[in-house]
Amino acid sequence: SSIQQGFQALKFKLGGGSLEQAIDTLRAIRAVTGPDIRLMVDYNQSLTVGEAIRRITSFEDKGFALDWVEEPVPAEDFEGHRTIRSAVNTPVQTGENWWGPEDAARAVQSEICDHAMPDLVKIGGITGWQKAVAITSAASLPISSHVFVEASAHVLPVTPNAYLLEYLDLAGSLIQDPPQIKNGHLMAKGPGLGILWDETAIARCSV
Repeated sequence: SSIQQGFQALKFKLGGGSLEQAIDTLRAIRAVTGPDIRLMVDYNQSLTVGEAIRRITSFEDKGFALDWVEEPVPAEDFEGHRTIRSAVNTPVQTGENWWGPEDAARAVQSEICDHAMPDLVKIGGITGWQKAVAITSAASLPISSHVFVEASAHVLPVTPNAYLLEYLDLAGSLIQDPPQIKNGHLMAKGPGLGILWDETAIARCSV
């Protein structure tokens, strides 16, 4: 399990379902993790502003102390995110749908979040990431990666405001010598992005 691998923070989705179901889910997860694992939830842009405030406030009243709530409303709704952030104590996280450093700059200027999570592809690759890092670092925003673990393992160590590497193994079965989790950490491998494709594995997936 993730805990056995040494992870100290877990993120999970709370999309559909009622507030009561979300509370039951949080209780069940906390019963498994114990009190020391940090928990984050991702609503994948599925709520209205009012419903997001209602749910997050309820989570706070229940004492869940979430590390962040991610994209509670549509990503482009900067005003909505700012309204939610001003109404709750739980940190708000967004960024995976920022397109280029320009979006990062607009988000920071609009004060919509407490944590940033740029997507390496959408933000503009390594160059775009570096520009977004400068913007978010100047605003003292912790920055985490969004998927693409092999590349993220290279950029986060040179990111001064780095917070967490989001681990979702999407390519491990298709590359040679994929990076391994050790004590909850993933280390960068090889030059460049450290990826050597396993052509035999890829051929098995061809149609």
